[in-house]
Amino acid sequence: MDFFAQQARVRGSSRMLVLLFALAVIAMVFAVDVVVLTTFGHHRHGFGRPAPSNSTLMTWTSLIVLAVIAFSALYRIQSLSAGGKAVAESVGGVPVPPDTDDPQLRLLRNVIEEVAIASGTPVPDIYVMQDEPGINAFAAGYSTSDAAICVTQGSLDHLTRDELQGVIAHEFSHVLNGDMRLNIRLMGLLFGIMMLSVIGRQLTWSGASVSTSDDNDGEAGRRVFGFSIGLTILAIGSIGYFFGRLIQAAVARERESLADACAVQFTRQTSGIAGALKKIAVVEGGSQLQVANRHEVAHMMFGDVDEFNDWYATHPPLMKRIRTLEPWFRETELAKVEASMRAVPPDSNTDAAVDSATDTSDKSPKSLPPLEWPGHGDPAAVATQVATAPIIAATIAATATATNATVTATATATAEPKPGTFEHAGALQQSIPASLTDAAKQPESALALTLALAMSAHEDLRQRQCRLIANAFGDDVQFTVGKLQADEATLPASLRMPLVSLSFPALKSLPPGRLQTLLDTLDAVVRVDPQVDLDDYCLARLLRMHLLEALQPKRAPIDGQKKLPTCRDSVLLVCAVVAVYGSDDDAAARRAWLLAMDQAFPGATFTWQTLPFDWQESLDRALADLDGLMPAAKEIVIQSLLSAIQADGVVTPTESELLRVICASLHCPVPPQAEVSAA
Repeated sequence: MDFFAQQARVRGSSRMLVLLFALAVIAMVFAVDVVVLTTFGHHRHGFGRPAPSNSTLMTWTSLIVLAVIAFSALYRIQSLSAGGKAVAESVGGVPVPPDTDDPQLRLLRNVIEEVAIASGTPVPDIYVMQDEPGINAFAAGYSTSDAAICVTQGSLDHLTRDELQGVIAHEFSHVLNGDMRLNIRLMGLLFGIMMLSVIGRQLTWSGASVSTSDDNDGEAGRRVFGFSIGLTILAIGSIGYFFGRLIQAAVARERESLADACAVQFTRQTSGIAGALKKIAVVEGGSQLQVANRHEVAHMMFGDVDEFNDWYATHPPLMKRIRTLEPWFRETELAKVEASMRAVPPDSNTDAAVDSATDTSDKSPKSLPPLEWPGHGDPAAVATQVATAPIIAATIAATATATNATVTATATATAEPKPGTFEHAGALQQSIPASLTDAAKQPESALALTLALAMSAHEDLRQRQCRLIANAFGDDVQFTVGKLQADEATLPASLRMPLVSLSFPALKSLPPGRLQTLLDTLDAVVRVDPQVDLDDYCLARLLRMHLLEALQPKRAPIDGQKKLPTCRDSVLLVCAVVAVYGSDDDAAARRAWLLAMDQAFPGATFTWQTLPFDWQESLDRALADLDGLMPAAKEIVIQSLLSAIQADGVVTPTESELLRVICASLHCPVPPQAEVSAA
């Protein structure tokens, strides 16, 4: 899927959301005004003019209704200011420990970590809704830095590894496409326009509790009056309910179809997500939730949380989603899926059994077999899958966006994973030494691991860095850093960023004061050497950006509005840094830089300039400037950087790491072309 086109689509959804919300508010204010005027208004007098007091009454009534809606929405949005984890906990999600021994939870963590590494994002917080037997999941947060993935217990009980991976890939598409921030806004706005319904319900219940034996006629009269008012407000609140459900459906349906297509492109096969949808169709309860506030999060779930009519449904019909993935599938085959579920437990090797159970007599192509880990499986089958999956995904995307503009081939390449992306990510994950992965699981050891990654290989510099660490955290931490550095010394450069990604959840759980001390100390350790090493710069910038956004999720930047020419100097500098550090000599660097400039500003003439000594501070300012670009301009920047990186036909670990940091700074996914070239 084209990430930048998706961002533009989210922006369009935001405008539609605001419009529908405004219509709902106007309708509710008008309805309340009519009721108040009818009940408390004065009769007309003199030449048919309304009594002057009616204008005052209507003004105050409108202001009060607007205030109730506005403050309710702001209250709900503020209650979710902690980001994804706040949403997950609001529906009963329980965090999954990094060191869990539960096989189901361990599998869930492995799949999510694998997808995070493949997509170039920090590992999100992971939650499970333990009391939910249905198959469902959602992603929530303001940005990738505070994202949370939450799945139901039913997903763990019923889905195979490939199916779970398909569901998680679907949710990661929402993470990368900017849907999560819109989802949280929608939760707040829905709470606001439905608040009148809540108030009316409370007044109605209070009035209905009048005792027939109550001798206090005055109290009974007040309760009856409250019942009448509550019933009226409840009726008016139904307008908010109507608009709220329509808003959810209007915003969510198309995004869910596109997320299905994105999951196919992520996983390079259709059997995973299609298998999950089939199981939703046959398990008792399907994807429905039991939690009381399930309707509040209906628009962000993988499947419908309740039985909705066609107007209120937040997802396309289940069979339509399945047939979009597998056009040859028929509803009668669901009985075979159900039988196979009873016969075979849901482990990582049951996919073949399910596929054979759903086989038909015709020779239509079935869902593609899952890719195996490197070195396993039938090469011919893998080649067939790799060749066919993009075609199926493109068909899904075309079906979901038939009315949208056609996406260019270049843009599609920016976000579409290469064959083996997940397998490569899994191999990287398994290549990290156990001592380092264990250290990444706990806050204090993750802190020491982060500092160890920034330690210099030169003895004199390392001694000064050790003193800085000891002064900031004490001798115990400094000793742990030294021990981890010995393990990290032989770590390939390509594993540094995956290790940082795995450490991110533990680092986020540090107290804010200690986290700030870590960031300050990390900067000091990196700058012990006046000529800051590029790898250390990337480490420090990536952690600072992600961790500060995680501390204050609501402050995560939104899409900018600037056009590319306004950031010309920043583009020149960023491309120059990538060209210099990705080339062996000055001539190669100039050639790579000119290719990037021709991609960004076709036909323009530029003069090569060497990097300043303090390029790090200049690069920080340039990246902050480029983050304010509109999505289409960011796309051009990323393509320009890819031109520079691929100028010599080789992607080095340094180039890959630098591009990962630049993409994170621009709040874009890492293009798969940035994967390190094979030696």
